[in-house]
Amino acid sequence: MDERESRAWLGLVAVTQLLPAALDSQLQREAHLTHFEFMVLTVLRFAPQSTLRMTALADATHATLARLSHVCTRLEKRGVVERTPSPDDRRATDVRLTSDGRRMLIRAMPGHIATARRLVIDALTPAQLDALAEIAESITDRLTAGGACPPDRD
Repeated sequence: MDERESRAWLGLVAVTQLLPAALDSQLQREAHLTHFEFMVLTVLRFAPQSTLRMTALADATHATLARLSHVCTRLEKRGVVERTPSPDDRRATDVRLTSDGRRMLIRAMPGHIATARRLVIDALTPAQLDALAEIAESITDRLTAGGACPPDRD
C-alpha cells in the first residue's frame, strides 16, 4: 500500500476497533445491553408485528445464526424476546420483540443516540457525513455480495 492507502486502511481499522468498544461500554453501563443486542432489538422493533424469522434477523444484523441464537437465548431469558416455531414453516424459528423488550429499547435509545452523535456525527461536517455514508455503503456492499469472507450461515 502507498502512504495514502495505508492511512485510510489504518484509520478504518482503528475505528472498527475503538467504536464498538465505546458503544458497548455506554450501552452496558446505561441499559445493560451489548451493542449487538441493541441492534437485534432495533431490527425487531421495525419489523412487521415486531417479528422476524431467525435467518432474516441474522441477515439484517450481519450475524451468523450461531451468534444470533446465543444472543437470542440471553435476551429470551431476560424476557425481551420470544422465540416460536414459524407458522409458515415449523422447521424455522421466529423471534418477536416483547413489550418489555420494546420498553428496554426505548429507554436505551437516548443514551445510544447521544453517544453516536458525540463520537461520530458531531465530529464530521455535512459533506463528511455524506462521504461516510457512501463509503460505508460501498464497503458493506462488497462484504455482503459474496466477497472473500461472507458471513457463515450455520
